[in-house]
Amino acid sequence: MPFTTRTRRVAPALICAILLMVASACGASNSQSEQSAGGGSGKGEAITIGQFSWTGAAVQTQILKLIAEQHPELGVGSVDTKQLDPAPGWIGMQKGDIDVMPEVNLPNQQPFVDKAKSETSLVSKTYGGATQGWFVPKYLVSKGGAAEGLTSVDQLKDKKWADAVGGKLYDSDAGWVTTKQNDKRIKGFNLAITHSPSSEAATLAQIKRSYQRKEPVLAYLYHPHWVFEKYDLVQLKEPKPYQTGCFEGSENDCAIPTLSAYVGARKDLKERAPKYYAMLQKFNISLTDVEKLLAQQQDSNASPEKIAKEWVAANQSTIDSWIK
Repeated sequence: MPFTTRTRRVAPALICAILLMVASACGASNSQSEQSAGGGSGKGEAITIGQFSWTGAAVQTQILKLIAEQHPELGVGSVDTKQLDPAPGWIGMQKGDIDVMPEVNLPNQQPFVDKAKSETSLVSKTYGGATQGWFVPKYLVSKGGAAEGLTSVDQLKDKKWADAVGGKLYDSDAGWVTTKQNDKRIKGFNLAITHSPSSEAATLAQIKRSYQRKEPVLAYLYHPHWVFEKYDLVQLKEPKPYQTGCFEGSENDCAIPTLSAYVGARKDLKERAPKYYAMLQKFNISLTDVEKLLAQQQDSNASPEKIAKEWVAANQSTIDSWIK
């Protein structure tokens, strides 16, 4: 795969000199070596795209990678991807180790954006209106369910309701902004539940087990996600909407905000690969379409690379409009 590996090349000019080959033969050998190492002509910027751990981010990363590979006129000669959490991702953007990051969720990552504003910028909005929060199975709160009557987060102050949902909140990776916010929320609301962060995979596995056994479960989840296509889940209401100042100081009894997703990029990429940067400024996929991609990935158990390849093949006219 010419855009994902960087191969050390034998110096063809030295070989040519030893074998007393003519200069034209040296030129041909050199050209062939460049093509095997860098893909196509090998000309253009080498860039690195940061890939967050959730599937939506992975698919978008692979889409942006494929666009660069298939359109050398955009000025990108090779693309590496690097999986990381938001905090190290933004440090990498500041240092110049990462050039592009799709699925920058705001306002969750706003502190990182603000800190890196001298070196980076948000170049396009992918989608908006993505809710996130605490979810329970519908069977749990429906008539006859163990938690019938539970509708709101703040009801979990009562041990009766806390026990009805299993007594704990299953959460994702410790490095996520939302995981830290959820810890603050439990304390801010003075809830009678414990916080159980682990990983998104572990949370989803717990939801699956609970559904199979019709047992209680409370989990942090977010849109876009395939889980809503597979399971009938109900989001608990928030008594206090998110507003500026939440999760700062003692203001922790508030909702996790609705998300918008952006593409972030280093400012110097505009000079290094102006056509690719211009394409990034037009890049957008609707929330509905992202969730369809995620459901497709889950149903087929395909890799993000395969899902991205199929999407790119089916949306050439859209990509062309981004490139023009």
